[in-house]
Formats: sequence, structure tokens, C-alpha cells
Amino acid sequence: MGRHGAVIGIALAAAIGLGRAPGEVEEADVEMSRISGPLESPRRHFRLRHPAELLPAEAERIYRIALRALRVGYAASGHPAGSGYLGWRRHNTAPYLSATHGNHYVNNYANPVASAYGRFEEAGRLPVGSVLAKDSFSLTDTGGILLGSLFVMEKMPPGFHYVTGGWRYTQILPDGTVLGQTKGPGAARVEYCIMCHLARERFDHLYFVPEGHRRSDP
Repeated sequence: MGRHGAVIGIALAAAIGLGRAPGEVEEADVEMSRISGPLESPRRHFRLRHPAELLPAEAERIYRIALRALRVGYAASGHPAGSGYLGWRRHNTAPYLSATHGNHYVNNYANPVASAYGRFEEAGRLPVGSVLAKDSFSLTDTGGILLGSLFVMEKMPPGFHYVTGGWRYTQILPDGTVLGQTKGPGAARVEYCIMCHLARERFDHLYFVPEGHRRSDP
């Protein structure tokens, strides 16, 4: 995993046609897929060139299929968020396509300490112990599901990292491999996260769910 151009996403790609119901997905539908790129110091999220565009209801249906593998893969990382984030509040109503996350469909989860995240631009600075998790998947233009990374932000105690505003970034691949973590193994691999979120310093380095996808119920 440490060489330039190595496989950075050992993802399970399910070749599932859009007309198939979740209950029809079988083990035989799942195969290995690879995304290659400069592993040691990526400049941005690894990008799917031609993602399928889905209506919210269809995106949710595909997400429920992808979750079967995502929950197992992320949990294998041993990171607390990898096995716990699905018990947190999801702040979007359905998965949405994120160009800034490599044209993956993503979901925004926040742990109870980070409950203020649901106020979006009015959230202010989140307290120490706040954890945000964003899972991801893609649907190719041929109808195959490609599992994506879990992106985690954790608010650390004062003095952890001045430039990040105290946030620690972690990226977990869909097979459970921890690609990188701020001030930890593979730190250079998540450096681009810091630079991107620095543009949101006045919002505590946070990006929010796009308008139209925000969950507003209590």
C-alpha cells in the first residue's frame, strides 16, 4: 500500500442494475474493484469520472444496498467511528452527489457531542469530543456500485493542531484500511483535507449539507 500509484481503494463493486431490488443482491454480484492514484500525497479525493446521477429516493435505495458492505468494512478498521457512526444522527435526508469528494454520494453523520452541527452555518465552534463522519459510495454510469471511504473529523483537546483548528482527520478505506490520520500514520495522505477545510475557518473548518438535502426535524 505504500508505493506511488498503489491501489488506494480496495472497494467492493457490486455490478447491480438500477432495476434490481435490494433483496435481489447476491454474493455473486460482488467483485473487487480498484482505484489507482498517487498514494503518498494525494492532492484531492480520488475522482470517479462519470458518476450516475440519481434522484434522492433512488440514491437512498442504492445506499441501503451499499451499507451491507460498508458497515463491515469500516468496522474492520478498529476505529470507533467505523463501527459506531451509523448509530449517530444523519443530517441529510438522502445521499447527495459531492464533487468535492470525488463525485461520490455522501452522508453526513454527527455524534451526540456534535449535535450543534445540525444548526449548520449557525453551529458555531463544536466542542472537544465532537466527531463527524461522512461515508461514501458511487454508482457508475453502467450501474455498478463502488464503495467509497469513510471520512472522519474529530475535535481534539486544545493544542492538538493549530492549523486544523483542533480537528483530526482520518480516512478509512472500504476494506477497513486506515489510509491516513492527522499527526498519525499516513498523515501526508490526509494533508489535502486540512487545506480544503482551512477555507472554512470562520465556520470552525466545517462544510455543511447542501441546501435542499438538509434534515430539519428534531
